[in-house]
Amino acid sequence: MISYEYPLSERVRTLLRLEDLYDRVDYFLAKSEAREHHVALLLIFEILEVSGRADLKSDLLQELERQKQALEILRDNPEVSETALDRILWEIDQASSRLFQASGKIGQELRENEWLMSIKQRTSIPGGVCEFDLPSYHYWLHQGAEQHRHDLQTWLTPFLPIRDAINIVLRLLRESGKTTAQTAYQGVYQQMMAGRVAQMLRIRLSRDYHCVPEISANKYALNIRFTTQEGVQRPKVSETDVEFELTFCNL
Repeated sequence: MISYEYPLSERVRTLLRLEDLYDRVDYFLAKSEAREHHVALLLIFEILEVSGRADLKSDLLQELERQKQALEILRDNPEVSETALDRILWEIDQASSRLFQASGKIGQELRENEWLMSIKQRTSIPGGVCEFDLPSYHYWLHQGAEQHRHDLQTWLTPFLPIRDAINIVLRLLRESGKTTAQTAYQGVYQQMMAGRVAQMLRIRLSRDYHCVPEISANKYALNIRFTTQEGVQRPKVSETDVEFELTFCNL
């Protein structure tokens, strides 16, 4: 099965983008080659840009508190595992505490690092980080994998409280929905929202279908077209029926 997630709010769109960036930086950080660590640094710069939203930290703190209050209500529910509930509440408390203690603007330490900002500025120029452009960076790239990992971890550390909070919020969001089986007849599926509120859609379909979903949604209707791509031709709507799983996620 292949899963596709479609955000229905700007906030969830930002969280999904950051989650993807964190996953990729972890991947390249674990590698050993200088070129791979160069990619890790570029991803940290992207995290710096995306997390620079002034209200991101306060939004996450408010959402964690809201989820904590909603979960506390379930404590007397016999169908809810008290152990599991205590675990997620502990995780929320820990994430909230770390996020609250992160003073100032997220990533301010990097913004005040003139050397890193000189590299970041050059990365916006195609081929702008050649050794003759940034000899000090060229020197750093030759310092070895352990030194690279130490420095990259140091530069990534200010963003870890954000990552912990995002992981919790997105996990709860993904677990909030009820999944239903649907069919897109001749590749097209439509559904009226009828007052339904959702922050994210999840679509899962078998890898046997050689098509991808194109999604458009608003508060009135959901439209999904499953399209196929053949060579350099423009995508076209699938001519066969497509069975898929649909989940509306909302906190």
